Amino acid sequence: MNTAKNGKRLIESHKRNICGDDPSPDSFGGNEGNLIKDNPLNQDGIGEKEILVVSFGTSFNDSRIADIKGIEDAMQALNPGWSVRRAFSSQIIINHILTRDREKIDNMEEAFERAVANDVKKLVIQPTLLIQGTEYDELVRIAELHAPSFENILLAEPLLGLVGDSASSLNPDKAIVAREITKEAVKEAGFSSLSEAKTKGTAFVFMGHGTSHPAKISYIQMVSQMEELGYDNVFVGTVEGEPEETACKVVIEDVKRAGYKKVVLRPLMLVAGDHANNDMAGDDKDSWKSLFGMSGAFDSIVCQTAGLGRIPSIQKLYVEHTKAACRRITSENTLSD
Repeated sequence: MNTAKNGKRLIESHKRNICGDDPSPDSFGGNEGNLIKDNPLNQDGIGEKEILVVSFGTSFNDSRIADIKGIEDAMQALNPGWSVRRAFSSQIIINHILTRDREKIDNMEEAFERAVANDVKKLVIQPTLLIQGTEYDELVRIAELHAPSFENILLAEPLLGLVGDSASSLNPDKAIVAREITKEAVKEAGFSSLSEAKTKGTAFVFMGHGTSHPAKISYIQMVSQMEELGYDNVFVGTVEGEPEETACKVVIEDVKRAGYKKVVLRPLMLVAGDHANNDMAGDDKDSWKSLFGMSGAFDSIVCQTAGLGRIPSIQKLYVEHTKAACRRITSENTLSD
């Protein structure tokens, strides 16, 4: 475990890991939000049952508190017999936060070491990932590697559930997410309903991350889910441009073809971090806001920079996945598929 006496050495080491021996404070990003509201959840005294909430992470403090901590708090409130702890998978983000804010967040290895040192017997790992992509595969690998250290260990499902094998492979989780994120976006845009927004020529575009992993079909499934719900003025895109059907230029053409003149952009991501604030809502010429504007096809482009993690119904869905894993772990010691 890391203690206060070696904290300074860790910070200096992390500075070098980020950008050399003499980094500028600007390299670590702005300090957005009141850090005192955060809790890195790296305490000992865990007990025998732990829920390890694993997120990629974000250095945007406001979003980390609203989106990641919001889920963690919901986990703890609805699983009183378990200790909730946090781990981030991005070491760069961990380093940024430690160097800039002196807040230490465990990486995966440190979180497992902490669990072992505290004699945890039953460990449920709840990823805050949306899909079963590359990061989920890595979690499976790491969990299998550490499985001998625990009596029972189980990896819970990501937000959108099991990926399925075709564009039409939908499930109740995808339907819940589609309904709830649309409802939040419509409400924030000031409409009483999605139908009202449609009559006023407004389309909603949700920007996901995207991936080259076979799980990229999850984004096409979300497109299918919106269509099944009858959400004609809701579109799904990906910032990484994979799958190709959800690349920004394709989505722009889809919205143009549908005849909508007003666009609301919102992230289909857990946190409103760098992708939401820069790739989507930034002023650079390659941001989605700029690309939609440069198309010349729309009268207005509005950006909603809010992550999924702050939406109570999304928090509830994560908790339900966790609860299902907690129930199973009493009779299983194998990882979920």
